[in-house]
Amino acid sequence: MSATSPHAGDRRAYALVTAAYWAETITDGAIRILVLFFFYDLGYSPLEVASLFVLYEAFGIVTNLFGGWLAARFGLKSTLVAGLTLQLGALLMLALAPDPWLVVPYVMASQAVSGVAKDLTKMSAKSAVRLVVPTGATDALFRWVALLTGSKNALKGLGFFIGGALLTLVGFQPALGLLAVLVGAGLLLVLLAVHGELGHPDAKARFRHMLSSNRSVNLLAAARVFLFASRDVWFVVGLPVFLRSVLDWSFWAVGAFMAVWVIGYGIVQAFAPRLLRRAGEPTGFTAAWLAFVLALLPAGIAVALAAGLDPTLSLVVGLLAFGVVFALNSAVHSFLILHYADGDRVAMNVGFYYMANAFGRLAGTILSGLLYEWQGLEACLWASAAMVLAAGAISLLLPRLRSVATSTA
Repeated sequence: MSATSPHAGDRRAYALVTAAYWAETITDGAIRILVLFFFYDLGYSPLEVASLFVLYEAFGIVTNLFGGWLAARFGLKSTLVAGLTLQLGALLMLALAPDPWLVVPYVMASQAVSGVAKDLTKMSAKSAVRLVVPTGATDALFRWVALLTGSKNALKGLGFFIGGALLTLVGFQPALGLLAVLVGAGLLLVLLAVHGELGHPDAKARFRHMLSSNRSVNLLAAARVFLFASRDVWFVVGLPVFLRSVLDWSFWAVGAFMAVWVIGYGIVQAFAPRLLRRAGEPTGFTAAWLAFVLALLPAGIAVALAAGLDPTLSLVVGLLAFGVVFALNSAVHSFLILHYADGDRVAMNVGFYYMANAFGRLAGTILSGLLYEWQGLEACLWASAAMVLAAGAISLLLPRLRSVATSTA
């Protein structure tokens, strides 16, 4: 085995885990579009639509906090199976529900289950990367995590497109039934083909260890909160509602645009190691300067909209550019968390980090509905710019050395 190549058995397990993660990812994107447009078309306000996803994001925070600990105690396969099982349950909750049950509290409950499922699956799959890449092989680690993260986001974008298409072609509940079949296939794949527990379960792992003492992990988690809030503050409610209600785009067109955006974002993430090759191995400074560049883009779009420029052209060009820089920044973050993670607590460090990620998404989701109702899409975009600046400022405190940073506070 070379210094940068995982063992064949590890590659097989990683491939199986990734395939199951892809199945969950497609359905996660599709559910978002299905729920958003089904209820918006029923006459729900942007804030009410945003409320449907509040428990999805809130339970993601709790899941990442406890999920890392459970993975450390019982192995990553256990948390992966739990995540896929819960996603199957969330889909069936909506697919089989009588029409009178499809009201906000019930849908919020189903989205809470889906949020737990998504974050258990993501934490398991991303932690598995750290387990199969040899210690010290930082170039290989960056490539592998970029490939997983990029492919995941490309497939989530495909899920947006599938959700919009299925809503148009077969309707809300039949679409959810078809997605349940996909998740069920991923669950069977893991149960039948993934052997062992993925990692080394530690029955002595304590929950208090989830609260990281690694300064670099804590700073990166704080930056992650603002980075992902900066995306969701316009992406979750503001943008799709603006495209549908102001620009009069069809469900299909909105789903297709959001799909193209996320697929392109995923492709850029997958190629981030090549695109950033001249800058060398990513450090905290890489994350900082990418954030400062990124902040210019939502601010520029907001100025263009206020100036009365063509809104379609301003949004399409501006948000595609935002997607490229955001993808590079996110890929660097995904590498840094695994680079900084303590070897024997990787699942806990990753769980803590994605807890912060979920908190950022929750804040962005709520603000997306509130700000859009208050001042429209421009307010969402200005909030996005401010949040990215905060992420960049925090990233300046991260280590700039090209070595693993495990200093404790």
